[in-house]
Amino acid sequence: MYAPLELSAITKVFSTPAGPFTALDQVSARIHDGEFVCLLGHSGCGKSTLLSIIAGLERATLGGVIIEGTEIDGPGAERAVVFQTPSLLPWLTGRQNVRLAVDRASAGKTRAQRADQVERYLQLLGIGDVADQLPGELSLGTEQCVSMARALAVEPRFLLLDEPFSMLDSLTRFELQNTLLKVWEEDRRIVVMVTHDIDEALYLADRLILMTDGPAARVGEILDIPFPRPRRRAAVLAHPRYHECRRLVIEFLEHHADQSRPNGTPAFH
Repeated sequence: MYAPLELSAITKVFSTPAGPFTALDQVSARIHDGEFVCLLGHSGCGKSTLLSIIAGLERATLGGVIIEGTEIDGPGAERAVVFQTPSLLPWLTGRQNVRLAVDRASAGKTRAQRADQVERYLQLLGIGDVADQLPGELSLGTEQCVSMARALAVEPRFLLLDEPFSMLDSLTRFELQNTLLKVWEEDRRIVVMVTHDIDEALYLADRLILMTDGPAARVGEILDIPFPRPRRRAAVLAHPRYHECRRLVIEFLEHHADQSRPNGTPAFH
């Protein structure tokens, strides 16, 4: 039985003036229905490259991405991406940015249905009251909420997040993490998120895929996170295994980044 999303021995080699550079080496993992998975590792370990390959924006040199049993060869409507920066069209309001994406992805629906779809996600992200402003009039955190609403409103099978909160201040980041969890709990779509923040990963994810250092980065550990859902930050921080989980991640990053276990070996449950 295949998983909805499978990474099959992905290797990525870039051509450089100094010769071939292997960014990823034989990366394999299986991601299941309703899972929230975080890719975690040091800068330069290929996390964003791997996410781009999943999104179909980069091609693997060897191996591939298999969705619902079929290997992909490019971007698809079943995958939506949110990047570090909001990447909104500056001449359109927040609502118009979201509506443009919905109109393209849901052309078979009526105009009223598409409008309802836009409003649903603007309200879920808590930005309905500012959605008629241009991106330049919004805070960075609100812009990122518009980006998230745009990605979710096309109702993708997979939501791919590339460090979406890394440019925000701590308070805004915490608020948007809570918002993301609230929205995710509505429909439990599959999420793959790149992050370098250990506490963020432990709070959000069902599993952490820990990458070894590059070049030739690999899957070093896959950690199952034991905190029950729905999650609230205070309960996670108070969980008796929180510090154990955090210590294991830190130990991996500090001491074992170049000593990987076989791909897919769980470290704890």
